[in-house]
Amino acid sequence: MSLVRDIHHVSLIVSDTAKALGFYQGVLGLKILSERPALPFPGAWLGVGARQIHLLELPNPDPVAGRPAHGGRDRHVALLVSSLNALIARLDADGLPYTLSRSGRRALFCRDPDGNALEFIEEA
Repeated sequence: MSLVRDIHHVSLIVSDTAKALGFYQGVLGLKILSERPALPFPGAWLGVGARQIHLLELPNPDPVAGRPAHGGRDRHVALLVSSLNALIARLDADGLPYTLSRSGRRALFCRDPDGNALEFIEEA
């Protein structure tokens, strides 16, 4: 039996919390959670179903340039969506680039303003 039973949150490093929230709140529609503790750096906790994404405004130790164009070939967070078409419409409306999954399944990859790769899988 595994000691690990679930995922609580994923943390992503961002350079500007307000700019990141423009994407995560404005485009994706995620809500800010009030439970973020008083930490010595800016950031936000976002609700994703029963899980969370923590945005940490810190210097990024990883290179942003030179990452693969297709996020599926980079470390990424995979999120479930009820409608890939609705997400595509939002990304297109904001002029945000994305690539469709190369496996043929209903999924796409894009990057947030800081280059963090995200996968969106349409829930069947």
